[in-house]
Amino acid sequence: MKLNNFNYLENKIFTELDSFLRLCRLWKLKDEKIVFTNGCFDILHRGHISYLAAAADLGTKLIVGINSDTSVKRLKGPSRPINTFEDRALALAALGFIDAVVEFKDDTPEKLIELTSPAILVKGGDYKVEDIIGANWVAQNGGETIVIPFVQGYSTTNFLNDLKK
Repeated sequence: MKLNNFNYLENKIFTELDSFLRLCRLWKLKDEKIVFTNGCFDILHRGHISYLAAAADLGTKLIVGINSDTSVKRLKGPSRPINTFEDRALALAALGFIDAVVEFKDDTPEKLIELTSPAILVKGGDYKVEDIIGANWVAQNGGETIVIPFVQGYSTTNFLNDLKK
């Protein structure tokens, strides 16, 4: 039976780890090169899409960890997130080059990175490899961490600040 498109998108979203980790094990058995990145992705914009597409080009499967709503609130303040986890996850899942979207409730994805143990960990241009959560774990397990340059002029925080002016 063919899944409809919406079900296909929903099946790319994981809020519990068991089924997500089973999928990761299957991909590793098939020698897929797993790339992992993470963020809030509160208002999806061109900078995000460019960054995520570049991340996907580095491997065969792209996993995007996204902060839960409570995690975003702790990190960004009481007025965030603008979009719920469900809405943010669905928008990411709709991008064809993203293979899985997984929620994490902690302030950092460290535990998720350790459980996933990706071949490549990716972060955006405002990071230095030595400051990226999980980079040491990935390196100790034979992977690498890559920083992808930002697309200038695109930032959710700046966008929201401009609206307040």
